[in-house]
Amino acid sequence: MKRLEGKVAIVTGSGSGLGRGIAKRMVAEGAKVVIADININGAQQTADEIITAGGEAFAVQVDITKYAQTCAMVQAAIEKFGQVDILVNNAGWDKFGPFADSTEDVWDKIIAINYRGNVNCSHAVWKYFLERKYGKIINIASDAGVAGSSGEAVYSGTKGAIIALTKSLAREGARAKINVNCIAPGPADTPMFAELQKNTPGLGDALIKAIPFRRLVTPEDIAAGVVFFASDEASFITGQRLSISGGLTMC
Repeated sequence: MKRLEGKVAIVTGSGSGLGRGIAKRMVAEGAKVVIADININGAQQTADEIITAGGEAFAVQVDITKYAQTCAMVQAAIEKFGQVDILVNNAGWDKFGPFADSTEDVWDKIIAINYRGNVNCSHAVWKYFLERKYGKIINIASDAGVAGSSGEAVYSGTKGAIIALTKSLAREGARAKINVNCIAPGPADTPMFAELQKNTPGLGDALIKAIPFRRLVTPEDIAAGVVFFASDEASFITGQRLSISGGLTMC
């Protein structure tokens, strides 16, 4: 039997990158998936690829910085598939550069997407999960939130906040059998990272040299961890952070 057979998952930011890889792997494990992204074209492409391969998915456009939209996303998922069992808070954004050169509008955008968006989506499913006495939330943080990252001060702060939020929600949700865990990827081979490299030549090569396994994280690496946390195999695991970084961060 597939590990997520009969489950329904929402994956934010699944129109590309890590989110697309996560969504496809979850479908391969038997889940029906809501492809949630502000980029509806990317979301629809992911959904189309899944449907063509024989899976079940549908695309929803959502700006996770708007609470009302995250609630509408959850309601759309319930109307389409009858339930929601898993939320993967994957959507995120960053702008690499020295802290001294950063601006308030960039801080606000990073915080709104990376942290407030996570809070919005989690709260949108929370009462529903409490009533059902079941639910899985998997947050995508970052090893930057554990060890810090030069050129990503505010981003690192939001990812550290996600780790703390994960642990706090895990405590609150445990008696209702809500599992809340997070994955902290190292530098990943995604469109967002490619965009960062455009403005910082040599960044990718330098990071690869620093990673003991000598390669960037792939969407498949992260998807494997997400499926584990979403499955019954992790039913007694909550409040945990799993670093998937090829040995870059070992704490």
